[in-house]
Amino acid sequence: MRHPSDLTALAGSTVLVTGGAGLIGSRITARLRALGARPIVLCTMNAYPEHVYANLFGVRSADPDVVLGDIRNTALVRELVAASDYVIHAAALADVAACTREPLAAIDTNVAGTQTVLDAVAATDRIRRTVFVSSASVYGDGNPKETDNAELLTMRQLLECVHGRIPSQFHESARKRPVSVYANTKAWGEEQTALVLGQVGTSYAVVRYFSVYGEPQTVKQNSHSWVVAWFAARAHLGLPLHLNGGGRQVRDMVHVDDAAEGTLRALVSPQAHTETVNIGTGVPTTVRKIAELVREHYPSTTFLDTPLPAGDPLGGYAAIHRMENILGWKPEVTVAQGVARYVAWLRNTPAAAPGWLREPTAA
Repeated sequence: MRHPSDLTALAGSTVLVTGGAGLIGSRITARLRALGARPIVLCTMNAYPEHVYANLFGVRSADPDVVLGDIRNTALVRELVAASDYVIHAAALADVAACTREPLAAIDTNVAGTQTVLDAVAATDRIRRTVFVSSASVYGDGNPKETDNAELLTMRQLLECVHGRIPSQFHESARKRPVSVYANTKAWGEEQTALVLGQVGTSYAVVRYFSVYGEPQTVKQNSHSWVVAWFAARAHLGLPLHLNGGGRQVRDMVHVDDAAEGTLRALVSPQAHTETVNIGTGVPTTVRKIAELVREHYPSTTFLDTPLPAGDPLGGYAAIHRMENILGWKPEVTVAQGVARYVAWLRNTPAAAPGWLREPTAA
């Protein structure tokens, strides 16, 4: 008897993965192939240099199941959707800083592009389920008053988090409070997915990723780069780690392997129909704690406390009861294990720590 989220149900199916050449998308497609499914990757492949996609993510534009294209291309999207059994819509301008600098570009890709995908899915009765990839950023900075399980946090966790401040736990039923252009586009995408696909009776699920990290992430200039990659790269180069606000911000760090696994389980679990599910660990981790884990591998690393930038959210962590109940699963990689894996990968791939990090403006 199959488990409700048994991934063997995907064997023999065709799955369109928009944004499938990126870090998480490439993990999803590799997992699909291992399960006996055929992934079709639709991606512009313009977020990184071509060698990053080929050498780090293992995706090449010449691969037979890779379609170099834009989700705003109506004819192309309809053609690919019509040939698929499932859709995972992960394509987006996902850089928070870039969305803030260029809000029209964010709206063009994350809003207009998402509408194109939804229209294509709604136009056919072939799609068994669509998963819309959203983000914990829709919760904003949270509301500590809504945290109803403070008693479940240990004193050690409280001290490690924010010196006694109870971090926000984000429940899927909480009101969305987006505080960035990127988060606004994701909140819109969630509502529009429910509206468009709900009207035609097509099954859908929404997954909200928390702070995804893991090899082979690499830092990007002029970007809100991922904290594990950022800290590890700087430590690898012998540079100090800057802790904005002392590093008291809280994150729920979920490894990329677990993010991919949770997404696929949302694709097949009968209970995930029309549901929104957090993909996180349920463990609050401070930025300072991440720095300390990195320093365990680079003992000479020093910390510099710097001011907390205006608008930098203190953050929170995922409520995971719904994820466990609906998907019958929970993430397996702890943040200590994930940091160790990343450091081991970085030592084998030293070019992933770019020299521009040594510049004073790269603090």
